[in-house]
Amino acid sequence: MAADKKPIRKKTAQRSPSRPPAPGKKVAKAGASGAGGKSSVRAAAARPQAGSKPQPAKKAAAGKPETARSVPPGSAAARKAPAKQGQQAGAAARKTPSKAPPPPRAKDSARDKDAAKKLAERDKAQAKVARDKDAAKKLAEREKERQKADRDKAKDKASRDKEAARVAKEKEREKQRLLKEKQAERVRLERDKEAAKKLALKEREKERADLQRQKTLEANEKKLEKERQKADRDNERQRQVEEKLREKERLAAEKNALREKQLAEKQDEREALRLEREAEQLRAKAERENEQLRLKAEREAERNRLKAEREEERQRIKAEREAERERVREEARQKREEERARREAEREAFRKAKETELNRIRTERAAARRALEGRVARAAGRAAGGSRASTTTRVYSPASIPDQSGTRRDGMQQLLGIAPSSAPPPSSVDRATSFVPPKQRTLPPPPAIEPPATVEERYAKLQGRLAQMSDDFRGAYEENFVMSWIHHDSALEGVVYTYEELRTAVNPNVTVVPDSSLQSVCEEIRRHKQAIEVVRELGERKRQPATLDQLKRIYLTLHPEEGDLKTVRYRKEIPQHRMYFHEYAAPDKIPYKVRQVFDWLNGPEPKKLKSPLRVAARVHYDILRIFPFGKDSGKVARLFMNMLLLRADYPPAILHSTERQRYYEALKGSPNTISNMVEAAILNALQSIEKQLGAQDTRLRAIVS
Repeated sequence: MAADKKPIRKKTAQRSPSRPPAPGKKVAKAGASGAGGKSSVRAAAARPQAGSKPQPAKKAAAGKPETARSVPPGSAAARKAPAKQGQQAGAAARKTPSKAPPPPRAKDSARDKDAAKKLAERDKAQAKVARDKDAAKKLAEREKERQKADRDKAKDKASRDKEAARVAKEKEREKQRLLKEKQAERVRLERDKEAAKKLALKEREKERADLQRQKTLEANEKKLEKERQKADRDNERQRQVEEKLREKERLAAEKNALREKQLAEKQDEREALRLEREAEQLRAKAERENEQLRLKAEREAERNRLKAEREEERQRIKAEREAERERVREEARQKREEERARREAEREAFRKAKETELNRIRTERAAARRALEGRVARAAGRAAGGSRASTTTRVYSPASIPDQSGTRRDGMQQLLGIAPSSAPPPSSVDRATSFVPPKQRTLPPPPAIEPPATVEERYAKLQGRLAQMSDDFRGAYEENFVMSWIHHDSALEGVVYTYEELRTAVNPNVTVVPDSSLQSVCEEIRRHKQAIEVVRELGERKRQPATLDQLKRIYLTLHPEEGDLKTVRYRKEIPQHRMYFHEYAAPDKIPYKVRQVFDWLNGPEPKKLKSPLRVAARVHYDILRIFPFGKDSGKVARLFMNMLLLRADYPPAILHSTERQRYYEALKGSPNTISNMVEAAILNALQSIEKQLGAQDTRLRAIVS
């Protein structure tokens, strides 16, 4: 059957171009155009047509599938059926138009022609719909036949495969049977050979046993003869031995008696020596005890003497420190008093100079006003016709102006330390005639303000002040500083420790955690503290370049279960649940990007920036943008940043937990925002340390006073 289907498919595919296409071709194209064509065909078929006769078309359409089903799919009639069916459908469509209407009247001829034309077009459309339906049915029948042929072909192939598998199994079974028979024959032959070998071996063993039995009889006879001779020799030897033994016993008895006598004498001597040694040991022990007591007393006296000397030295150093502190305080107080007095004197001189200048200006203005009034009065008298002065104008004489020489420029010059002029003061008339408007005098500038110290200088000064504090203050400060560092750094990662947890974990005297539920928390805090110690240790190596191994060492201190520097691995996936929401680097790009960061750090670019703070903040920003490790990449980045800051003589930057959201947002932006946050954190830390040291100095002064 499968062989019959292939020629059909070839003939259908290689149809001659001269033959008219089957009606089903147009239907296939119309069906491929979408649902619009189908709906239009259904609508055209559903509309009732006047004067048409659709019954024959329906019968033809209904009858043709039966013809298709009655013809075998592989016959020549099945191959010719589509063409014949197309011709029959065309003939039916040509016959379907309705009969021509009776000849119309003359006045309605145009209208009847239009109606006839419309009817003809409608009949053509109906015929086309019928042809399309027939073609669609034929195409469906052809598709069903093709599917059936494919199914038959698949069944044939499955049956052939099944038969081939059965034949292969039979062949394999026959092969196994033959192989088993060969193996059985081989085993039988080997068994026969083995039986023959055993039989021959038994015969040889029997012969060997007979020979051995004969040899054994001969050997037994020889052995009996030898035993008889040996018994005779043994009896003679036994007699001689008994005689020798009796002689030996006599000699041994004499020797034993002599030895016992000597042993008794030696025992007496040994006992006397033992008693002497015991007496000597007791005497030596008593001497050693006396010597130990003497040495102990001497050591105790020496220890007391050294302790007294150390106490005296401590008291002396304490007194010297107190005297030095008192001297420094007194010098500082005197300097402050002198500075305050100097500033007060400068302020008072400035105030007096300013007041004197204002008085001088007021006096000059008043003198100028009076001189102007005198000139106006004289001019008014001359205008009246005589030298008589006006009675309505006040005339001032130079003698009526009080002497204000002590309050004018020369007084201010004396206050400012300038030698006064030797010229006499001018009269009011001269001042009026030669009046010049006073110039605006500028005040002396205030004392210069010292420029603020750099961060490195402030941090070095604070370190020096901390070194001068007591051990208790330094210990409490260090403990609080480490707890603050761990608390804020962990809070940025979403983990908040309580004060009791931090105090229990940081306290070196607590080796065993009393509450078992806090064991894991205390272990995390202690590992964080160890990481801080590693950062401080690496921060002291200023000449050593920053490397990737240092970053991995910080991470392994936080997570020692990750292995060592050679086995630690980077992140393998992008975490779904995370605290940071900026873009992470792809896992396969992490090694390359980390190398880029360290190449930039050890290259010439950081030297051009000339700001260790910006360099450290940039490295921290780049590492967090890469996010190399699956856990605590943020902690590792901040600890590495603080290592770089410590190498540049900067204090560590502790970002406050209240800045958490701002910190997350800054990581989405540019490194400049991170640099500003780090700088603000360092300045806040310096201000806090200065405030604590100032409060401690105030308490010490209060105690001393």
